[in-house]
Amino acid sequence: MTTIAVIGVGMIGSALVRSLVQSKYDGEVIVTDVRPERLSELGMLGVRTASDNKKAASEADVIILCVKPGDVREVLGEIKDEVRSKLVISFAAAIKIDFLKKTVSDAQIVRVMPNIAILVQQSFTACSADPTVAPENKAKIEEILSRLGRFVWVEEEYMDAITGLSGCAPAYLSIILEALTYAGLQAGLPKDIALLAAAQSMVGTGKLVLEAEKHPAAIRDMVTTPGGVTIEGLRVLEKIPIRHAFMKAIEAATAKSRKISEDLADS
Repeated sequence: MTTIAVIGVGMIGSALVRSLVQSKYDGEVIVTDVRPERLSELGMLGVRTASDNKKAASEADVIILCVKPGDVREVLGEIKDEVRSKLVISFAAAIKIDFLKKTVSDAQIVRVMPNIAILVQQSFTACSADPTVAPENKAKIEEILSRLGRFVWVEEEYMDAITGLSGCAPAYLSIILEALTYAGLQAGLPKDIALLAAAQSMVGTGKLVLEAEKHPAAIRDMVTTPGGVTIEGLRVLEKIPIRHAFMKAIEAATAKSRKISEDLADS
C-alpha cells in the first residue's frame, strides 16, 4: 500500500489522519507537526509521528500538505529534494498549482479543497491536478479522498468559487441551523429537541438531493400543500431577500479567495 506523509496536523490535517485510521487505511501514515502534543495525540491512533519534514517526505509515496497558506513556500522549499517525481497533494486554501510548481517543478501536484465536514467523513472535496499527474496517481488520490466524503475533479479555475461555496458552506448552514433552533425555542420546543429537529432535517434534505436525486424545488413542492402550514412559512420567507443574501455572500467569499491567491503569488 501507499505510504502517506501528512505535513501539518491542525484541524483539517488531524481530521484527515483520523479519517484514514477510522476507514482502516492499510498503508503507513506518517504525520509531522511542530506541536509535540498534537503528535502525541495522533500517535495514540497508531500512526507514525515525526518532527522532521524532510525525513517523512523521503519515506512517503504521497505527501499531503495541510499547513497554513503562508507556510507553504517554506515547507515546500524544505522538502523539495525529497518530493521529486512524487505526488504532492496540497490542502492549503487559495494556493494555486502554478505557485506550488515554482518551488517543486518536478513533483506531481494536486490541489484539494475540502470543508470542515471532513471531521465526520462527510466533506465535499474538489480537486484539480497539474498535467503531469499520472493516471495511477489520480487513482491513489481518489482512494484517499473517498475516505473523506464526496469528491469531484474540477478545472482549477473553479477552485475559488468552490472555496466560497462549499468551503464556507458549513458556516452559512450553521447560521440557518442556529436560526431554526431559536425559532423552535420561540415556538415552545425544548432546545435539545429544536436543535435535533433542525439538524436532522438539514441532513435529510441533503440526502433527498444526493440519494433520492430530488431537485430542491421538487422537495419544496413535496411539502407545500394548498392553504397548509408550509406555504404560510414560505409566504413570510419570500418577503426577505434570502437568496440574494447568499449569492452576495458567496460572491464576496470567492473574491476574497481569489485575492489571497493573487497576494500570495505576488509575495
